[in-house]
Amino acid sequence: MSGKKVKYLLIALGALLVVWFVKDAFTQPSIDDLSGEFMEVAFYRNENNTGPIQRIYAVTVEDTLWDQMQQYGEFMPHTKYGNTKVYFFLQGQPVPETLAPGQQNFDAQFEKYCLAKFEKDAMGQVSFVKRPFR
Repeated sequence: MSGKKVKYLLIALGALLVVWFVKDAFTQPSIDDLSGEFMEVAFYRNENNTGPIQRIYAVTVEDTLWDQMQQYGEFMPHTKYGNTKVYFFLQGQPVPETLAPGQQNFDAQFEKYCLAKFEKDAMGQVSFVKRPFR
């Protein structure tokens, strides 16, 4: 094989790899691919950028699709040594509009409406617990 053919073969192979990488980057699964009409209602993130980041979400869902809820939680941002919590509520039911850090992340009156809780802790351990979770 001549040097010219090898050169064109390598260029074609490189172009094919670039097309593959770009296609793969734009076709990654996301929250939009999940069924269940997820809607974020409330969000809390501490302002401490030097310590562990705490993220807490209150999300409504159309139905009790447990695997979709867990997948939703997996899609949420997580920082190494931080903590991410997602509380799921059924659409049309009361939902907290404000969240706070600590053991009790929202007013106790909303606990009976919470369907499930997803949590990824500081060590990356995931837990998904259906109600009652306390």
